Amino acid sequence: MAWTTTYDLEEFQAAAGGFLRARPARNTVLLTVAASLAAAGSDRYGERPPVFGWWRPAEEADGEVEGVFLCTPPYPPLLSAMPDEAAEALARILAGDGAGLVTGVNAGRKTAEAFAAAWEPLTGAAGWVEQTHRLYRLGTLTPPGPAPRGRARAATTADRELLLTWYEGFARDTGAIKGDVARVVDDRLSHGGVTLWEVDGEPVASAAVSRTVAGMVRVALVYTPPELRRRGYAGAATAAVSRLARAAGVEDVLLFTDLANPTSNALYQRLGYRPVEDHLLLSFATP
Repeated sequence: MAWTTTYDLEEFQAAAGGFLRARPARNTVLLTVAASLAAAGSDRYGERPPVFGWWRPAEEADGEVEGVFLCTPPYPPLLSAMPDEAAEALARILAGDGAGLVTGVNAGRKTAEAFAAAWEPLTGAAGWVEQTHRLYRLGTLTPPGPAPRGRARAATTADRELLLTWYEGFARDTGAIKGDVARVVDDRLSHGGVTLWEVDGEPVASAAVSRTVAGMVRVALVYTPPELRRRGYAGAATAAVSRLARAAGVEDVLLFTDLANPTSNALYQRLGYRPVEDHLLLSFATP
């Protein structure tokens, strides 16, 4: 069995793009991260260059791709679904190329567990579940009722300073943003990906979407300042950005939740989001 690795995004997309686009919902993060790198540059997530890879059976050098990974330091590698032997082979490659650089892994439950089972004896680094994320797909959108006061509008560059403050708060609350917050804000604004909910002309919540790839977007970075929470603003912003995506012809509107947060899981299900699968964010201790 054989992995091919590269620092060349175009080579990766040419080899693995068909595999990823065949299952856009389950490969949502890999697709949207690759699209963001293509649009914003290889340093979009950090100074160290991203690395990509795809796996084929060794006896079929030109055969179908059966697994993919993408790593944008300082974030842990993202793994697609893949056979266990591919996850084990990837663990050997990454352990040999500098185990200290891999502090965790983000993948569907089965693949994450197969990778960890190989990684731990190779490196002596014990792993644990940092977070369990559930992937949801929008079915029939059900706006919150009764709806909170206010209306939705698209964020513009005039909102940049506000979004910087809010995304810094989001990073503190969730740990989901590890790099330059300003790069995140500018990237979202560059494709009109942020929707604000405002009351009497004042923004009170925001929700964002990724770039559209393979008929799919992912809702993310839903944020309400602490003093304005529990008023329904986050649900209204999420419903608004979801409605806009559907109106634009997007087939799959997706989002992830942290299963440790029952409030957000209940909210998104009330809005019409339905579970698809669970992903694990694993961390590895330094041996």
